[in-house]
Amino acid sequence: MKNVNNSKLRIIPLGGLEQIGMNITAFEFEDSIVVVDCGLAFPEDDMLGIDLVIPDVTYLKQNIDKVKGFVITHGHEDHIGALPYILKDINVPVYSTKLTIALIEGKLKEHNMLRTTRRKVVRHGQSINLGQFRVEFIKTNHSIADASALAIYSPAGIVVHTGDFKVDYTPVFGDSIDLQRFGEIGKKGVLALMCDSTNAERPGVTMSEKTVGRTMDALFAEHVNSRIIVATFASNVDRVQQIINAAYKNNKKVVVEGRSMVNVITTAAELGYIQIPDNTLIDIEQLGNYPPESTVLITTGSQGESMAALSRMAQNLHRKVHIMPGDTVIFSSNPIPGNEKAVSRVINELSAKGANVIFQDAHVSGHACQEEIKLIYSLVHPKYAIPVHGEYRHLKAQAGIASQMGIDKENIFVLHSGDVIEMDDNSAKVVDKVHTGAIFVDGLGVGDVGNIVMRDRQHLAEDGIMIIVLTLEKHSNQLLSGPDIVSRGFVYVRESEDLMEQARAVVYDAVEKCLDRGITDWGKMKNIMKDSLGDYIRKKTKRNPMILPIIMEV
Repeated sequence: MKNVNNSKLRIIPLGGLEQIGMNITAFEFEDSIVVVDCGLAFPEDDMLGIDLVIPDVTYLKQNIDKVKGFVITHGHEDHIGALPYILKDINVPVYSTKLTIALIEGKLKEHNMLRTTRRKVVRHGQSINLGQFRVEFIKTNHSIADASALAIYSPAGIVVHTGDFKVDYTPVFGDSIDLQRFGEIGKKGVLALMCDSTNAERPGVTMSEKTVGRTMDALFAEHVNSRIIVATFASNVDRVQQIINAAYKNNKKVVVEGRSMVNVITTAAELGYIQIPDNTLIDIEQLGNYPPESTVLITTGSQGESMAALSRMAQNLHRKVHIMPGDTVIFSSNPIPGNEKAVSRVINELSAKGANVIFQDAHVSGHACQEEIKLIYSLVHPKYAIPVHGEYRHLKAQAGIASQMGIDKENIFVLHSGDVIEMDDNSAKVVDKVHTGAIFVDGLGVGDVGNIVMRDRQHLAEDGIMIIVLTLEKHSNQLLSGPDIVSRGFVYVRESEDLMEQARAVVYDAVEKCLDRGITDWGKMKNIMKDSLGDYIRKKTKRNPMILPIIMEV
């Protein structure tokens, strides 16, 4: 695969840098584009009413005839969640490992896209040819089974993309990361390494997932006389396996609760990624048939999400499960940056109901710390380093590690989403920027809520709305009724009758002035009403509600 015609490889992150989530990167060589991952991000606090956020793939749409396929590293939402939305416009095949494809199929089914989407299961160690590229899947460890790193072979050189990974020598399911293969590819000469930066600020190594099993065993043995509720990530199949093992050892029955949790565990069990002993799993409907201390609930909501099962239990909104004094609740996760407040609220609510809440040491990360990152650099020996997956500070920390490992400062690139980096054996530089961004999904609407609508929502949320209604006679422009003022989210009307009365008088004067001056243009009238009411309200209350005048004609 020597590069005869001196073209360069272009790498274009379309999302996933400077944030956790929305991972998607395009690799382009001449007439071929391969896209790695296609994830979503969860909405920030100020994105009112937004359900999820997906990447803007205008660049791929503009180059649709070059796009050969999506290659997916693993089955987490921030890597597969946007696929159903983006495949609608860019219908190309999807390649990944068995569990990942099964989870993607679950999504496609919800969107009625199973028939129209081509997908292929790839085993670790296999390669697929996509245009000018060959992509090899390499076994890694992560907090979901079947995670892969990718070796992307192009005529300009090899790029190794680690995906999300850690080095776990004693994984719960399957084999340890294929370090030997990383070394073999390193021997061939690697152009660039794109390495997971999530834990690049943390020294040392990430503990093995097995250590959580030992912690669980100890906790279950200690709380033998109470009902145990464990909250963890739905996708962490190995974690669920260890909780089930601990329950089985202690003769406890297990209920899996939370829609995403049930989906993933069902899929994993069907494919043999999780072994559940007979008669261990029971349906939530049967909970009442067993004494509480002989039951374990595995549930979603470890991040304090308001709609997830644990939060509903904490607020007494769950139909089947009520928290009782003496329950033991184990948080088997760390708060994702930004979720600390929500998690702390749920912990407080649970504690207030008499539950015993445990959140120390019941979790290990799925991402590599500094020593494991160094190990990968030392095996792969890349010429260029491009940190990926993380907020800016995580990418900077990874750049620091690369530099410690002897990579020249000018060969380390901390990119922004949208940067186009061109590289070959002789040089690498950022040459361009393509359009990227976030597209909001709200209900069934994809992208129909933009900045202007968000600004209005923000305005309504902060200041409320006042609606002015009046009726004019068709030809004579006489004021027949009104102006009446209706307000929502501005003041409590019953206690502010004077204010509303005076506001109405202000609008009435404004309308009269318009009619006296013979203004018949409704747009102009509306603006005059808006301005006069807005000024009055600002003077009286220091607030700026949204003002909507409505004129009717009879």
